[in-house]
Amino acid sequence: MPVFEYAGIDKDRKNTKGIVEAESDKAARMKLRKMGVYPRLLSLEGHAKKVSLQSEVSFASFTQRIKTQDIALMTRQLATLINAGIPLVDALTALLDQTENPKMKTIISQVREKVTEGTKLSDAMRPHAKVFSDIYVNMVNAGENSGTLDLVLNRLADFNEGQAKLKSKVMGAMMYPLIMSVVGVALVLGLMVGLIPKITGIFEDNKAALPIPTKILMAISQALLNGWIDLTIVSLIGLSIYFIRRSYKTEKGKLFFHQRALKLPLFGKLVRMVAIARFSRTLGTLLSSGVPLLVALGIVRNIVTNVVMRRIIEETAKNVQEGGSVGDSLKKSGEFPPMVTHMIAIGEKTGELEKMLERVADTYDVQVDNTVSTLTTLLEPIMILVMAAVVAFIVMSVLLPILQMNQLGA
Repeated sequence: MPVFEYAGIDKDRKNTKGIVEAESDKAARMKLRKMGVYPRLLSLEGHAKKVSLQSEVSFASFTQRIKTQDIALMTRQLATLINAGIPLVDALTALLDQTENPKMKTIISQVREKVTEGTKLSDAMRPHAKVFSDIYVNMVNAGENSGTLDLVLNRLADFNEGQAKLKSKVMGAMMYPLIMSVVGVALVLGLMVGLIPKITGIFEDNKAALPIPTKILMAISQALLNGWIDLTIVSLIGLSIYFIRRSYKTEKGKLFFHQRALKLPLFGKLVRMVAIARFSRTLGTLLSSGVPLLVALGIVRNIVTNVVMRRIIEETAKNVQEGGSVGDSLKKSGEFPPMVTHMIAIGEKTGELEKMLERVADTYDVQVDNTVSTLTTLLEPIMILVMAAVVAFIVMSVLLPILQMNQLGA
């Protein structure tokens, strides 16, 4: 479909410009009139301009990609505008003017055009799956059907802000250990390649019997200089990645890795808590937004990445369909802690399942934060000890021959 660029005046007599898709010049003008825009200039984009625009969009996809924070901010602004009584098309127009991210601006423009044509907001968002996830679209659809779109959008904003906050905390917590690892490895490699060969060369000239640690150090240093270790490490890493990726593509392989992930010391506990927090928060938000329980379980299944937990949710949905309860199904699985299943069971009996799920999510969000902090705190001394052990080995390997030479000289 042809793309037209326009510049004109909106119903508030403010200058506006943008792009619109239409069959013809006349159809484009009619679209703009429906949007409340009176065009002064309307031109069909040329081939060169399209190539330039595609290049800019392609470049923006790398430099200005849409982040979770951008989606949360857009959702919050749209909720505020709708809550203020502004019609949906006008709210999207105002949102378009406030958005700075070019990629997000393009998507909002396309959504607005579909809504102007009479399409539901959820259906207009559905083609943009990379920005608006299944849970997002389904919740918007539930809000439209129940007449609580502003409330649902506020809940979605809270959800996205929470996800962005957790991701930021994890990334921030891992940054310091990562920097320490890179610097430590670089220093050790510098010593092994630059300094150690010069020192060990003195020992070789004396033709004295060298201690085992010194021989090991010299062998490692020589292997690094010859590139043997580099080639071996790269080959092992490459083969490991190949076989892991190949296994991970199969259902059995993915299940195997996800089962092992839940059993890892410390990290397994973190993986489980993140999955439970996401399950509880999402299910509670969907139920509060008027989404039926079976539909909500189906949506939650798609956002839980761990295959083990996902299968449990599938089994729970089947049991609920047959008349069972969520709490009992989760309890039978053995993967959900007793506190979680107990609170969910109480919520089902009292009719306050949404509130109980939110409490579970709040509790586990706090535990995730504490666990991440604990892991970060433990990583620092562990890394220091490892680096100290490596440095001690190097120092001992260099000093032992010197002490032997002094003893022989005496």
